[in-house]
Amino acid sequence: MDAPEIFDRHARRRARDRAARDYAAHDFLRAAMLDGIADRLASVKRDFADVLDLGAFDGAFVAPPGARVTRVDAGEAFAAQTGGMQAEEDRLPFAPGSFDLVVSAGVLDSVGDVPGALIQFRRALRPDGLFLGAFVGGNSLATARGAFRTAEAERPAARFHPMIDVRAAGDLLVRAGFALPVADSETLTVRYPDLLRLIGDLRGMGANNVLTGRTALTRGALARAVEAFAAQADADGRVAERFDLIFLTGWAPAPGQPQPARRGSATASLSAALGQRERGE
Repeated sequence: MDAPEIFDRHARRRARDRAARDYAAHDFLRAAMLDGIADRLASVKRDFADVLDLGAFDGAFVAPPGARVTRVDAGEAFAAQTGGMQAEEDRLPFAPGSFDLVVSAGVLDSVGDVPGALIQFRRALRPDGLFLGAFVGGNSLATARGAFRTAEAERPAARFHPMIDVRAAGDLLVRAGFALPVADSETLTVRYPDLLRLIGDLRGMGANNVLTGRTALTRGALARAVEAFAAQADADGRVAERFDLIFLTGWAPAPGQPQPARRGSATASLSAALGQRERGE
């Protein structure tokens, strides 16, 4: 028996299509993820011939020189913009061993079957192929979550996606069969003038609520959330919001690979502040 769907696939595709219209104005989180992936990729001294960019968005991921890149996005508009194909991360159409590098930035936090998706990523890799991923997780959006809990204290509603922390992310890599798995995190703090600007960013990056059990937000609840969020402002009137970026590294098993040390030592939690960023100037 299949597990119930956590996310509304149609709503997710629709949100991505809306985000495609003005994505460049809201791409700062994925830009940070791609920077982190580029740093990790730069430390790998080998060539890659066939690369899969999963969750391509606007095609900003720069593949290694000479590599053939297949771009895939769940949204029709992003897929069309990048000359790629439309497909969902846990329903891939590729034969096993099609790629030697799979990259996924900014989408796994809204995939319902993350373990199944990771297994498919690993199967799509050739032996000793590399997977590099990044997504929003951990304790992200703590201030906004608190504001909505305050606003809807009498009738709590699911407004935010469940988050995967760095330890669970490492366990998922192991469960999916990756060799030499590493999960680590970086924290980005963004300072907002108000809650509505934050909501605008989330919608603009296609990260709005697409849970299957979501309910309509009333004007009264939104007004109370705006007020609760503003109550957390610093002296300059801005509110600090937290985004934890979870990075994943794993290799498709192959003979002759180095073996990890004791169980659990391959998953590390690294908290590195990327600095403050102002939004809503």
